[in-house]
Order: sequence, then C-alpha cells, then structure tokens
Amino acid sequence: MKAFIVYFFGKGETEEFSNFTLAHFLPILVAAVCVWLVYRYRDKLREARCEKTLRYIMAFALLVSELGYYWRLVGVPSLEPNPVDHLPITVCGWVAVFGSYMLIGKSQTLFDITYFWLFAGTIFALITPTVITYTGPTRFRYYQFWVQHLLGYVAVFHMIFVHKMRPTIKSAVKAYVLLGVLAVIAYAANVMIGPGANYLYMARPEDTPSILDFLPPVFAVRALVMAAVITLLFFLSYLPWLIKDRRAKKQKTA
Repeated sequence: MKAFIVYFFGKGETEEFSNFTLAHFLPILVAAVCVWLVYRYRDKLREARCEKTLRYIMAFALLVSELGYYWRLVGVPSLEPNPVDHLPITVCGWVAVFGSYMLIGKSQTLFDITYFWLFAGTIFALITPTVITYTGPTRFRYYQFWVQHLLGYVAVFHMIFVHKMRPTIKSAVKAYVLLGVLAVIAYAANVMIGPGANYLYMARPEDTPSILDFLPPVFAVRALVMAAVITLLFFLSYLPWLIKDRRAKKQKTA
C-alpha cells in the first residue's frame, strides 16, 4: 500500500505524458461535454433545487485541486519541494481560488477576473501541459492538473448560461490591471530568489518543450511579447460579446 501511495503521488524519471495524445485530448473533451450539458439544460438548472449544491461541489473541487498541489509536495519527500519554487504566484492557481469563490457567492467581480484570466492565461497550459510531462494518467498530479485547469471553464460557462453573467469592457480593464499586478509580483520574486525562479515564465522558457518556447530569452523583449499576446487574447476573449452587442444594437435600431 505504501509503495502504491509513493508511486501514485510521486513522478516518473522518464516522460509519461505527451502532448496531443489521447491522454491530452480526453480531459478536454470531457470538459467540453460538461459545458455542453450546462448549456443544454441551462433553464432546468436555473430552476433546480440542486443548482446551489452543484455550484458548491464545483467550488469545493476547485479549492481541493489547488490545495492538492501543495499537499502532494509536502506529503511526498522524494519530490524534494523547495518552498521558494512553489509560491502562490500563478495565474492558474488564482483562477481556481477566484473561481471557487465566484461559484459560492455568485460574484460578478470574481467572474470578470476568472473569465479573462482563463481565456488569456490558462489557455497556454491546456495547449502544452508540460508541467505533467513526468506524471501520466497513473499519477495523482495528472488528475489534479486537469481538474484545476478545466473545471474553471465549466464554472465560468455555468455562470454565463445559468446565471446570465457576462464580461464588459470595464471588467476587461480590471482583470488586465490585476494581471499586471501579478506580473510585477512574479518579476520581483524572480529577481529576489535568483537563478531557478521562473514565475509566470518571465525569466526563461520552460524546461520541457511548450508553446512558450517562441518567446525571446532577453527579458525586456520577452515581457513586451508576452504583454502583446496577452492583450490580443483579452481582445479575442471579449470579441464574441462585442459582436453580440453590435448585433443587438443593429436589431434595436432597425
């Protein structure tokens, strides 16, 4: 039993997960089906007695998935965790926290942040989830990663379809500014900790191949490119709502 626990919560010495395989696409497909089900039964969910319970279950799962990352590091000595390498300075981690409290309190403010940070930040982790390269489907970290990163999308679409929440230009600006604050904190942490620190991947590319490898190594250029890409993703995240508003305005004037 002890050997199984050490194995399940540990990691391999060789690559166990590869991008663009069944292990990569299957969790995303499951999340997409969940989003479709929320959309399909949105009216029934809105009136259902269990809707609040469902939100609370998702909120609990998001919090546990985020905390599970740290519990695993503390509980498995072989991982040799260094506290300064695992500070809570990640977009994905804060999205899980914000998303959970958004679900509990039906908070529009937290919805705004979660929505834009999901589509402009965590999307990279879904395209190339390199942090689980050494933890495949037989490891705890694999499932913790996908629950943390995908359940946020289900939660956001639940608030959109069931509770009719939506982002605005003001909420985009608010989320953008807060992301900038997090970037400043990450930069300060990288400088103070020194070599090895790479919060928000601002210092260097990842250790394993990822979509972020195209970023230049020079910090100033790297920061400018990242800011430009994030700005574009914020715009693309709001674009469907912009198109919807313009169509509604045309129909109203017609």
